[in-house]
Amino acid sequence: MNRLNDTVHRVTRRIVERSRPGRGAYLELMEREADRAPEHADVACSNLAHAFAGAQQDQEAMKNRRGPNIGIVTAYNDMLSAHQPYGRYPDRLKIYAREVGATAQVAGGAPAMCDGVTQGEDGMELSLFSRDTIAMATSVALSHQMYQGVACLGICDKIVPGLLIGALRFGHLPAVFVPSGPMPSGISNKEKQETRQKYAAGEIDRDALLESELGSYHSPGTCTFYGTANSNQMLMEMMGLHIPGAAFVTPGSKLRQALDRAAVHRLAQLSGTRERALARVVDEKAIVNAVVGLLATGGSTNHAIHLPAIARAAGVAIDWDDMAELSGVVPLLARVYPNGSGDVNQFHRAGGMGFVIGELLDAGLAHPDIATVWESGFAAYAGMPALDDGQSLGWEETGPSKDEAMLRSLDGPFQPDGGMRLLKGNLGRACFKSSAVERERWSVEAPARVFDNQSDLIAAFKADSLNRDFVAVVRFQGPSANGMPELHALTPSLAVLQERGHKIALVTDGRMSGASGKVPAAIHCTPEAKRGGALALLRDGDVIKVCANTGELSTKADLSQRQPAPTPEPSLGVGRELFRMMQSHVDDAEKGASAMLASAGL
Repeated sequence: MNRLNDTVHRVTRRIVERSRPGRGAYLELMEREADRAPEHADVACSNLAHAFAGAQQDQEAMKNRRGPNIGIVTAYNDMLSAHQPYGRYPDRLKIYAREVGATAQVAGGAPAMCDGVTQGEDGMELSLFSRDTIAMATSVALSHQMYQGVACLGICDKIVPGLLIGALRFGHLPAVFVPSGPMPSGISNKEKQETRQKYAAGEIDRDALLESELGSYHSPGTCTFYGTANSNQMLMEMMGLHIPGAAFVTPGSKLRQALDRAAVHRLAQLSGTRERALARVVDEKAIVNAVVGLLATGGSTNHAIHLPAIARAAGVAIDWDDMAELSGVVPLLARVYPNGSGDVNQFHRAGGMGFVIGELLDAGLAHPDIATVWESGFAAYAGMPALDDGQSLGWEETGPSKDEAMLRSLDGPFQPDGGMRLLKGNLGRACFKSSAVERERWSVEAPARVFDNQSDLIAAFKADSLNRDFVAVVRFQGPSANGMPELHALTPSLAVLQERGHKIALVTDGRMSGASGKVPAAIHCTPEAKRGGALALLRDGDVIKVCANTGELSTKADLSQRQPAPTPEPSLGVGRELFRMMQSHVDDAEKGASAMLASAGL
């Protein structure tokens, strides 16, 4: 293990200094919360009776305080394939708790929407704000103060960030995230992508497209592409919030069950201690490790929003400049679909997170001394979980990559720098996912076609009016305008135009899915159009430059005398009107796009 990389050290120290007031206040609050956590003797008997009434066989143990009580916060529903396995988890986790003299209760549930179901639909406008809702639901669940540890059951896009943000406000408790694993691989990702583009081009019908999609998303478990859900699992490994290697073990397997058991047993061990409470595990170094993992694996662009929000909940302040500077020294070690051809199951078999973490530690690109929930520290996360002949859980060395088409060592990375870049100029600041785009497409300079929503762009494509070089500007998609929906539905149409030989790029104050790639895109543009951003001043024909090589996002047009385009009227229906309060109070994408954190003054 080499000494810490100079840039990683410098960025970490900068974050520590910048965060000193907020981090200090947060840790002081968590110490106070630990000191004032109610003891049974101090709680009214009626209150305790309410808490114990439904505990059935655990009631006697809870009444007599025979061991710690673990609160389970679950995001179960059986519409979301990744979360369907969680239906039976509470009963299993309670059994595991009893094995070590502990008890467990479902503290509460959190909503869990599937971005894959709402993609391109009106419900997507609730997606980002569901993260705040989940965080608040987690706080409600834990507010009963009947727990000495927290098991978080969640995997997908806004759910893990929301659970973590909420749990961090109870950071005096230990917490472990318990994933359920990815579904088995379906049809090849190349075939799926080709089918989508054929449908967008009108070459196949809807029935053929649906059959293709069902061949990809086919059973319980996380979707197997490396989007936001699986990037969440990477982050939990990089921050030490999983049992080591838990991220990508399939549901229902004996190894999965052994990892779940280890999570509960470990929580029982940690209960009552402060050194590895969640507030101590999620610190400045853990946040930097999360950014490094995101860059090294080419993870979801959504985490350019989620990580600043998670950090704020722990009193830590990071920004896109920190991420960009780290990206300059962290090589791209993985190409998982949509950045490559293989999925997360193949990634795991090739060495997975254990291989990536081992490489990063050996190169001094990750902090080795983060607390983690596991007893032997972060080095343990460089192993591969396995069962021995006696079916006991252990960890093996990953060895060299078993598939260099998707996982490489630091001696021969896919790129010498990380998977994301910061663009800036007179159009604002934006993120560019360089790991998903061929290098020859990193720079596009072309006239703008300006749209106020994604539906109009798709309609223009179908009308055959976009067959030329252009930069698509899709504005009024920021958090205060309409909740910052993902615009993944644009990808097939823009990819078709790109494959026809046109130079295409996208500029938007909205988001793209963690599954998006191929088309160069400057996303999360801030300030957003509704709040004085330059995108509101653009017109068709303005020449725009999007360049990941130089980090430029600019126009040659003179915007100084223009009036901004009017903001579209807010839409009603699908519950969107209930989230107007969040749109009014939300802060910008670089701060995490959170109304809740902004309102709390965090």
